[in-house]
Amino acid sequence: MKGNHPELSIKFAKGEPLLSSRLRQLHNDFSLSAFIVGLIATMVSYAGPLLIVFQAAKVAGLSEALLSSWIWAISFGTGLTAIVLSIWFKAPIITAWSTPGVVLLVASWSAYSFSDAIGAFLFAGLAITLLGISGLFTKIMKHVPQSITTAMLAGILLSFGVQVFVSMQDFPALAIAMLLTYLLAKRWTPRYAVVFSLLVGVAIAFGFGRMHLDHIQVKLAEPIFTMPTFSLDAIIGLGIPLFIVTMASQNAPGMSVLKADGYDTPASPLIATTGLASFLMAPFGSHGINLAAITAAICTGKEAHPDPDKRYIAGISSGLFYLVFGMFGATIASVFSAFPKELTAVIAGLALFASLISSLTSAMSEPSHRESALITFLVTISGMSIAGIGAAFWGLVAGVVTNLILNGDVRRWFTNAKHKKSSTES
Repeated sequence: MKGNHPELSIKFAKGEPLLSSRLRQLHNDFSLSAFIVGLIATMVSYAGPLLIVFQAAKVAGLSEALLSSWIWAISFGTGLTAIVLSIWFKAPIITAWSTPGVVLLVASWSAYSFSDAIGAFLFAGLAITLLGISGLFTKIMKHVPQSITTAMLAGILLSFGVQVFVSMQDFPALAIAMLLTYLLAKRWTPRYAVVFSLLVGVAIAFGFGRMHLDHIQVKLAEPIFTMPTFSLDAIIGLGIPLFIVTMASQNAPGMSVLKADGYDTPASPLIATTGLASFLMAPFGSHGINLAAITAAICTGKEAHPDPDKRYIAGISSGLFYLVFGMFGATIASVFSAFPKELTAVIAGLALFASLISSLTSAMSEPSHRESALITFLVTISGMSIAGIGAAFWGLVAGVVTNLILNGDVRRWFTNAKHKKSSTES
């Protein structure tokens, strides 16, 4: 199966150095489409979620220097993990910073000092690392039918697909032109459909004077190490919720993206690696690194490359762009803010069309799981949030509970529990 590579499957010439062999393999597998898709995935990450980082920084009263360090930390951690994991497993392993985690910070950070928040970030990173090393995450996911996880993913992706058409009322010339370009390219040159759509979108935005490049300022980031302090209030109020939302709203959907496109990459090393990156980058301001879901779906589909075993180049490309963009810290926001929001919304939606199709198809492929998948899908798209945990997690919970009720697993669960109790009493 795709992505099940604990080591790179490279055939070495006798006496050929390992490094040169791997570089040769990368050169042979390189494709412009995968490289561009990696760039698009990175652009989507910076164009939207990064603005929430600025909101959280304002709530916390961070200086520009600390904000720049924060952006450098999440970019460097994301870029490094994406490159290492993509090469290691020869699969498009896309990582990102925790977007729901930033939303949590916007709502809660004002009650805690910056050093206490760093301590909470360290706690969350360590908890995720231990969960990955223990293999508990893999055991949990084995009890969740794939139709439910792909339905959750479809619910997450749906809003992005809808935004393609919502953008038509705000900037019809751009949205319609990009959609038509995508459809025509999809028929004649499907590998470059997203690339051509992006080029057309940029050209139209320039033509309509909607690109604001005059405000761009270039400045290198300077990482700042902050000595953490540990507060029980911050750990309970920030650390534990950050751990939960990262695992439920990012890592679980991230694994679903890989499985939906046929990659059987083991979860434990991915979770452990991103958790370790979160822990190491926390003193520089990083609130958390995790598996990506939305941007990962851009890179795992056919748009990256027809051959699934060569799509890992998109993961490496995305990681490299994260490293480059992160070097410029806060100023990167000015670059992506120069693009009209409609362009970002349309290109993200178009790039996710294939993944949305495959997710919906997989979700409804098993007749006995269709009701469970439907409820998962509906709860996920509802946008509901309970106890600071987003709809993706509650959709997963609703689907699992529905599946237990409809497929008789509840009876087996109670029977097993009764037998265990009887054995213990004996």
